[in-house]
Amino acid sequence: MPFQIVRNDITKMQVDAIVNTANPMPGYGAGVDTAVYQAAGEKELLAKRQEIGTIKPGTSVITPGYGLPAKYIIHTAGTAWQGGNAGEEEIIRSCYKSAFQLAAEHEIESLAIPLLASGHYGFPKGIALRIALSEIERCLAEHDMGIFLVVFDRKAFSLSAELYGDIDAYINDNYAAEQEAEEYGRHVSSQQRWLTPPLPAASRIFRELTGGMAEAVRDRKARRESPKLGKVSNEVMAELVAAEPACKASAARSLDDVVNNLDKTFMELVFSFADAKGMSDVEVQKKANLDRKAFSKLKCGTTKNPSKATALALAIALRLNLDDTRDLLSRAGLALSPCSKQDVIVQYFIEREAYDIYEINVALFEHGEPLLGTQAS
Repeated sequence: MPFQIVRNDITKMQVDAIVNTANPMPGYGAGVDTAVYQAAGEKELLAKRQEIGTIKPGTSVITPGYGLPAKYIIHTAGTAWQGGNAGEEEIIRSCYKSAFQLAAEHEIESLAIPLLASGHYGFPKGIALRIALSEIERCLAEHDMGIFLVVFDRKAFSLSAELYGDIDAYINDNYAAEQEAEEYGRHVSSQQRWLTPPLPAASRIFRELTGGMAEAVRDRKARRESPKLGKVSNEVMAELVAAEPACKASAARSLDDVVNNLDKTFMELVFSFADAKGMSDVEVQKKANLDRKAFSKLKCGTTKNPSKATALALAIALRLNLDDTRDLLSRAGLALSPCSKQDVIVQYFIEREAYDIYEINVALFEHGEPLLGTQAS
């Protein structure tokens, strides 16, 4: 469970330690800070906090968890957003760094942390999230621990438009197309459609030209009598032209390479790709957001058939294009499906050669889909 995003009350997390955004002065403020003190035991925690004294912005201190399920509380002092020109981003990065350093020093194996500075400190959520993801990734590259990014609800974590631009339009184009086809009687198998997935721009152009499948069914006669197709907007055509080079960028493996790998098992192919890219086992494991135990079971053959989330995580770690991803999944009896929103979201990132598994998991979480990598049971 290296990195997970969960919707929960941080004071109820069953972890070794939680991180609390603390008041720099002895005492506690509103919101989560108050909830932490009340759940831990206000009198004992406040006495300990007064003993510690002032916390400098960007630094962290550790106390017992007292009445919390967590053994420790790491208190970190942030700063308010002032437009981005007052060094506030570096202060929040320092909050993460100092909190993670304390966790490592106390041999903490599981840590729950909120999205720092995104509340009353007023940081734009997109900036706060990018800081969090980069510092969590840096920590997990150096330490073996599970980090839970805790959010109170998905609405507070709605960042698709800000971070990923057209991801919702892409999901609508690719995920909804299968159900639309079924509704209007187009008997094309899911496997056939997924073997030649349309570009999102091309999909929208098709709908502009035809007026949409539903309209075609309702008004077939009118369309037959019309000699001209609909006009394609300049915006959509520009998107298609811009997308074309991206398709050419993912070079396919040579025929010899494909043939020579036909008899490889799932993990044999994983290691074949890793060797070709010069990646160590540890690098693959960490980039796939897998814990050592899960990766070891795969490597030793104890786990014969990986889950879809694990298989996709390894494809992302290896930076595979769509063809190679499909090949790898097939070795485990798996396949990408347009009926799976998780698969469509992962395909969105692969097509854009965006292989940051932390950002992919943010998008999956926001859309209510299972995350990639090792997840807590």
